[in-house]
Formats: sequence, structure tokens, C-alpha cells
Amino acid sequence: MNFFSSDFKLGILGGGQLGKMLLYETRKFDIYTKVLDPSPEAPCKIACNEFVQGSLMDFDVVYNFGKDVDLLTIEIENVNLDALEKLEGIGKTVYPSTRVLRTIQNKAKQKLFYIDNQIPTAPFSRFAYTSEIKDSVAHGGIAFPFVWKSAQFGYDGQGVKIVRSLNDLENLPNVECIAEDLIPFKNELAVIVSRNVQGEVIDYPVVEMEFHPEANQVEYVLCPARIDNKVAAKARKIALMLSEKLQHVGLLAVEMFQTSEDEILVNEVAPRPHNSGHYSIEASYTNQFEQHLRAILGFPLGCSESKLAGVMVNLVGDEKYTGEVVYQNIEEIFKLSGVTPHIYGKKETRPFRKMGHVTIIHDDINEARKIAEKVKKTIRVISK
Repeated sequence: MNFFSSDFKLGILGGGQLGKMLLYETRKFDIYTKVLDPSPEAPCKIACNEFVQGSLMDFDVVYNFGKDVDLLTIEIENVNLDALEKLEGIGKTVYPSTRVLRTIQNKAKQKLFYIDNQIPTAPFSRFAYTSEIKDSVAHGGIAFPFVWKSAQFGYDGQGVKIVRSLNDLENLPNVECIAEDLIPFKNELAVIVSRNVQGEVIDYPVVEMEFHPEANQVEYVLCPARIDNKVAAKARKIALMLSEKLQHVGLLAVEMFQTSEDEILVNEVAPRPHNSGHYSIEASYTNQFEQHLRAILGFPLGCSESKLAGVMVNLVGDEKYTGEVVYQNIEEIFKLSGVTPHIYGKKETRPFRKMGHVTIIHDDINEARKIAEKVKKTIRVISK
């Protein structure tokens, strides 16, 4: 099939910043794109060929959208899977497949998949409702502290809470959830794996993630991770094993804990381009978005090695501001060598909302990290 400068139509479910960055690459290759998103202000709107406003969870909206494209992919997991399954039934190609998305979309199912396939992960208990946890605590089934995670629709620190007492359960939604052992870890790591239609697989170097303590969001991503080579090899091996078990097509971002004993435990996965791979736009020979396209279109995968060390800084809304966004002092970072800002195109800021990121590339990862700190302290995402 001819994908370039042709009648071929790629459908993307989700029109946020991940979709916008994927569109950098479809523009490069002149691939026709159609995007579905609920927001009339979606970042993708300015860069796709066709934009449809509608709910990603509505069966009819997703089904009718998908009927009109040749290949369907996602930039967010929270989509109507029954509609995707019906589209697959009438011969439409969907990557990642509905089978993979059903496993990953629900965190309880995701954890059970790890157990069934001998993928190391933190011990957990599964509950139909949050309210059942109190009984389990009372009868010694689980003990404080633990991590509460909503089984469905959690993202960017939403749907996750560390629970240290019964009081911490009070304001949590009464939904299907898991209670996971709180792991004493040294590092949070991630490995991105790409698998194409033919089954060719390639992985990216291990990255290290530093999190904001209150928002539970990634603040910095460092590549390469500043860890022992044996630990890095173990992390890559587990990520590749998980990719093999899932048999996904496209990207798979595998988030992991490095424990105090240097064991690797899988935290969770995302079957799409991911925040932990944004550094690759500037630092890698083949960035994660091009790699995702290569994989779903069935092309040979590109080189995933880094040209230089890279650090990504997330730009999130200042916790004191809500309203029309202003990037205060951003002109200062344009003076710095090897520093590239990416602004996602969201007009309204609110506390901890992801508004953009900045990549820093350098020969030395530690120098890149120092510049990243300077960037973080310089830019403030505020409102008028």
C-alpha cells in the first residue's frame, strides 16, 4: 500500500499533545490524518487534515469515525473498545489491537496479566469497590501503607493515592480498584519498546524519571538513566519479555521500579507514545513518534540509540494559577545551547496541567540535568 501523498487515511483517537507530536511525523511523510477528540481546542486540530469533535467513549462516534479511515491508532487508552472490536470485525486495522487495549485499559487486568506471565510486579489486592478495602484492613487482608489505584481511567497522577490510614480512604471514589504494596524503591525507570507488524522489535535505552512529590507527575526524564549497566540490562530484558507476551503493534512504554535490592518490578504500561520518550525528539536517531508510525505501517524500525544525552523537563501549570496561559521568562531559555521548548497549544492553564516540555541535549548527562534544573527554575506557567 502507498501511504505517502496518497488516498491512505490514518485515524488517530485522541487529539492531545501526543497526537500533535505524532503529527510532526505524518507531516514529514505527507500521510493524510483524521483526528477525533472531545475538545474543540484540541492541540491536534491545527495540524491534522481532518478534525472531528466527539467523545472517545461513545460507541457510535468512534465506530463511525473508524469506518472512514484505513488504519486506526490511539494517543490515549481511554477509548470505546466495543466500537474498536466491531471495526476489527468489519476488517479495519486497529493498532494497538483491541485485545491489547482490553488487557492494559484496566489496571487490575493489567496486573493479573503480569502475574500470569511471570512479569515481576508489586504484590496487590483487587477490589470491586474502594469501600471493600476497610473490611480487608480490619480483617488483616492488607496493611498500611499501600498505593490505591483506580482500575479504570487513571492518568498523570489521577486515580492514584498513597494510603497511610483509614482517613486517606475517605474522599476516594467508590470504584473498582487495586491496593498495591508500597515499594521502597531507589529509582523509577522506563523502557520504550517498539514492535512492527512483521514482529521486528527494538527497545530504547533505559530512562530515569524524577517525580513531583505532590502531583505524582514526572518532572524530569533523563536518558541514559544513571544506573548500573547490569540493572539497565535487567530492565531492558523485562521490557522486551513483556512486549513479547503482549504481542502489541506500535510502541509500548514500560514504567518500572528499581528496588533497594536492585530488583526490577513493572509498575504499569502504556501502549502508545509516552511522556518518558519525549527526549527522543531531539536526542535519538529515530524519535518515538516516527518509530510508532514505522511500526504500525509495517516499515523497518529505526535506530533507537541516542545521539547525545537528553533530559526532558515537563512544563506544568503553576499550582496558584488558572486561566489564559502565559509562559513567563521563556525567552531566557532560548539563550541556552541545546535547549528546545515544545508548547502543546493548550490555551488554558490550571494547577499541574501538562502545558509543554523542554528538552536539553548535551554530551554529559549530569551537565544536561543541571541545565534542566535552571530551565525548571526559570520558566513559570501562569495565567494573565
